[in-house]
Amino acid sequence: MTGASNRPDAVAPLISLSHVGKSFKDGKVRALDDVSFDVRPGEFISLVGPSGCGKTTLLRIINGLVAADEGEVRVMGARPRPGPDLAMVFQSARLLPWRTVAGNIEFALALRGHSRKDRASRALGLLGAVGLREFADAYPHELSGGMQQRVGLARALAVEPKVLLMDEPFAALDAMTREVLRRELLQLWSRRGIAIVFVTHDIDEAILLSQRIVLLRPRPGRIDEIVDVDLPEPRWQRDPRVLPAFAAMREHLWQRIHDMVRDGAELEELAGAFPNLDSPTTPPAA
Repeated sequence: MTGASNRPDAVAPLISLSHVGKSFKDGKVRALDDVSFDVRPGEFISLVGPSGCGKTTLLRIINGLVAADEGEVRVMGARPRPGPDLAMVFQSARLLPWRTVAGNIEFALALRGHSRKDRASRALGLLGAVGLREFADAYPHELSGGMQQRVGLARALAVEPKVLLMDEPFAALDAMTREVLRRELLQLWSRRGIAIVFVTHDIDEAILLSQRIVLLRPRPGRIDEIVDVDLPEPRWQRDPRVLPAFAAMREHLWQRIHDMVRDGAELEELAGAFPNLDSPTTPPAA
C-alpha cells in the first residue's frame, strides 16, 4: 500500500523538497521538520494529516510565499516564487466583487498581457469547462459558494499553470456540491495534464482524487508515510469508493491519524502532569 518518499522515476520531478524545515515566532514554534518528497509532471498529490501538521505552510513554501528555514526547494529547477507557472486556489474563491464572473477571469489574463479579444475568448472557454458559461455576466454575490469556487478554479487555470496548489478548496461547501466539484476537478486535471498539490482533511476526498497521498504527522510536521493510490481510472466514471481497496486504504489512513492524535494527547497530558520535565519520558525526580 505504501510507497517510498523518493521512488526512482524516469521523469524528472516538477517539484522537489529535500529536508525542508520551517519555524515561526523566532524559532519557538516548529512547523515542519525534515520534509522530503517530489511531485512529477501531471501528478495529483494530496497532503493529509491532523490539524497543525504544516500542510498549508508546505503549499506556501512551494508557491514561494514563505521561505523554508532549512533544506532545499526546487520548482521547475529553480527556487520557488509566485508566478504564472504556479496557481493557487484557496478555501474561499477570493473573487473581485466589482467584476463580473468573466471579468474576474479576464483580470488574471490582463495581468499576463493578453489582448482584450483573447481574454474574452479564453474566459468563455474556461467558464464552459466548469459549467458556468451562462453566468459570464453575473457578479460574484449572485452565485452560490460552489459556483464561486468554480470561477476561482477557472481563474487559476486561465494562466495555464504547470502546477495548481489547492488549499482545502471544497471544505466550506455542502456534500453534494463537493461531490460535483471533485468530479469536475478530476476531469479538468485529466484533460490538462497539470500537476496538482491538494490539501485536505477529508480522507475519502484524498483517496478519490490522488495518485499519491503524503501523510504528515502533527507539529512539527514530518512525513509519516507516502501512500500510492492504485485505483481504476477514470474515477469520475466509476466510483472507487465501492471497491475493497478503497475501504482498506481509508481504514489504514484513519488508523494512522487516530494513533497520531492519541499519542499527541497522551504526550500533552504527561507534559501537564510533569511541567518541569524536559520530556515526558524523563522519570520524575525523587
